Amino acid sequence: MAHKVALINMKGGVGKSTLAANLAWEMATAPWYKSVLIVDLDPQFNCSQYLVGVRQIETIISRGQPTVRDIFEQLTAVPGRPSAPIDPTRAVVSVYSPRAHATIGRRRHYGQGRGYSPHAHASIDLIPSQLELSQALRNPANKEQLLKQAIDQLEETYDLVIIDCAPTESMLTTAAYLVADYLLIPVRPEFLSTIGLPLLEQSLNDFVDRYPGRSPEVLGLVFNAASGYSPEEVTSKDEVQRVARGRGWPVFDEEVSYSKTFPKSAREGRPIFWTSYARTTTKKNFHQFAREFADRIGM
Repeated sequence: MAHKVALINMKGGVGKSTLAANLAWEMATAPWYKSVLIVDLDPQFNCSQYLVGVRQIETIISRGQPTVRDIFEQLTAVPGRPSAPIDPTRAVVSVYSPRAHATIGRRRHYGQGRGYSPHAHASIDLIPSQLELSQALRNPANKEQLLKQAIDQLEETYDLVIIDCAPTESMLTTAAYLVADYLLIPVRPEFLSTIGLPLLEQSLNDFVDRYPGRSPEVLGLVFNAASGYSPEEVTSKDEVQRVARGRGWPVFDEEVSYSKTFPKSAREGRPIFWTSYARTTTKKNFHQFAREFADRIGM
């Protein structure tokens, strides 16, 4: 069974999509070589654009390939299209496999020229999103279980499922909770950094009321885009630590440092460790966070 982790915060702009994409790349390459499925649950579909590019998303939609929107709308009656269950494998898009990336893959992490030993099992797949996902929220009744039903059919293929959530409470949030074993909460250490945390706690409490005994475990809060700026960032981290302690939520020891290379990696469609001119310290920092993440979920 796959480990299933949802990245969530009820505050936007904390870097969930960038974190999700790079975490998937880390887990699929050295030293883990895991098979990873990313589910983009955000109507802004930033993670999908990062992983496969805007043009491929447009192609996927134009040729009628299902996206996560279709998983939620599969039983919705539409004129001219009978409602019927969708085979979730049709919504899966291949992002990475060692053979397809053999040339670039020969450069191991941090430029260590020892060669590359791809594992056939390692991969990244994506269930992409699209702007029209928001239409599924107009009539959300009885849709929250549909994502879990789809992942139940897919998860034996994967070691890890990463769900990139939207920063608002909706049926999509409930769907993510129903799938996830763990919640990873990115927090940007800045003014109002804690504003989304009470909302997230209330969201989880409401979920437990509706689905007793099915609440995902909070894997931890991770400081994202940390720059070390004092005193503002220090104050923000102290506030987040205080809120986390009050709720019994752990905080990752490793932080993800701020770097201009992350938006560059998104533009290039590459992980941070294959992005041109990325600093060794930036790559190593994210790798250390990924190692703590893998340790916490037992990978």
